[in-house]
Amino acid sequence: MAHKISTLTNLERRAFERRAIEAVIWGMPVVNYELMYQALRRVKGDFNQIVYWSSLPDWKNQTLTPNPDAIYLMPFFNTKDAGPMVLVIPPADGGRINGSVMDCWQAAFEDVGPAGVDKGKGAKYLILPPNYTASVPDGFVPMPSGNYQGYALLRSILESGSPEHVAKAVRYAKRIRLYPLSEAAKVPETTFIDSIDTVFDSTIPYDLRFFQSLDRMVQAEPWLTRDKVMIAMLQSIGIEKGKPFKPDASRRRLLERAASQAHDLLDARYDAGFLPFDPKARWALPASPAVIEGLQSNFANPDQYPTDGRGLAYSLHVPPDAPVDLYWSATVYDRETHALIRKRPWASRSSQTPGLQSNADGSVDVYFGPKAPAGSKSNWVPTRAGARFEVLFRLYGPKKRFFEKKWILPDIQKV
Repeated sequence: MAHKISTLTNLERRAFERRAIEAVIWGMPVVNYELMYQALRRVKGDFNQIVYWSSLPDWKNQTLTPNPDAIYLMPFFNTKDAGPMVLVIPPADGGRINGSVMDCWQAAFEDVGPAGVDKGKGAKYLILPPNYTASVPDGFVPMPSGNYQGYALLRSILESGSPEHVAKAVRYAKRIRLYPLSEAAKVPETTFIDSIDTVFDSTIPYDLRFFQSLDRMVQAEPWLTRDKVMIAMLQSIGIEKGKPFKPDASRRRLLERAASQAHDLLDARYDAGFLPFDPKARWALPASPAVIEGLQSNFANPDQYPTDGRGLAYSLHVPPDAPVDLYWSATVYDRETHALIRKRPWASRSSQTPGLQSNADGSVDVYFGPKAPAGSKSNWVPTRAGARFEVLFRLYGPKKRFFEKKWILPDIQKV
């Protein structure tokens, strides 16, 4: 009998740990959002305010894969007490906003700006609370949400990398407004929080803190129908709506180990989940096809919910005549955190980088490594010796021939 009890206890521990691993994989998007909100609080910001970077961001912007060649703004909203929130995107008459408005699960409501719903004419977007039934006033673009919380990831696009154009992009960005619909008759001032000189760290901690963050979101948000299968699973590891999350010492150890194992599992799946863009090179879209479709449609496909995929010295020769209306950029990230590499002087080179050297045919060679190649510092992106890194190549305003794959970006090569 004693042997049987011991075996059962071991089975329970294994089930607890496995369910905790699944909770990490499932909860990754909402925990990433919650950690960004906690970073906002650390820079003295709060809901229904906008955190922004008053110049091009450096490594202190420790969000996941930011582009350091644009001015970033993140309006954070919460409709639970404030009611419907208005987000005003200005017309593209002196600048250009590129971005999306998302719920706390990082599923997009709509894109905004010239590539979005307003087509560059500007608009008043109205973010609605769950189960909102009142009529939407004329002149607003409604964004229904199943959650109270969310944010917008917005970029003010530069004309060039010069200090004058950076300042111009910042001035244009601060024309964005965020306020409650209830105060539309007398629009209040929007609060902007500048994070340029502080570390805005929302990198994922694969330890007990992950579950503490997940618990905060479970307590704050309604359950979506698609996720109700997780209610009992989370209860079994101590996360339950209306109850405190207080694991004992043994369960804390299991949760810590499960978070570490989940990290290892996600890391092993990371590259395999990417869809090659063209068979002639190893560049890939940075998400699986199922995740891309789900994020664009708020996971509307009833037969598919890709939880697994949601968690997931060299040179680059950029051929001439890149098919873009705006610019291209190549940005290096820490392979472990997917954030900018800490304490590096810069993180990217772009076609707008002042002093970037071009070859005679108009092509550009970008170098990645701990030390700059002789005579090529202007084209160099520093990495950390002995550490893995990854590169995102972005094209802003891509032209038709890019999608037709008539312009191919070669693979990164060892020097």
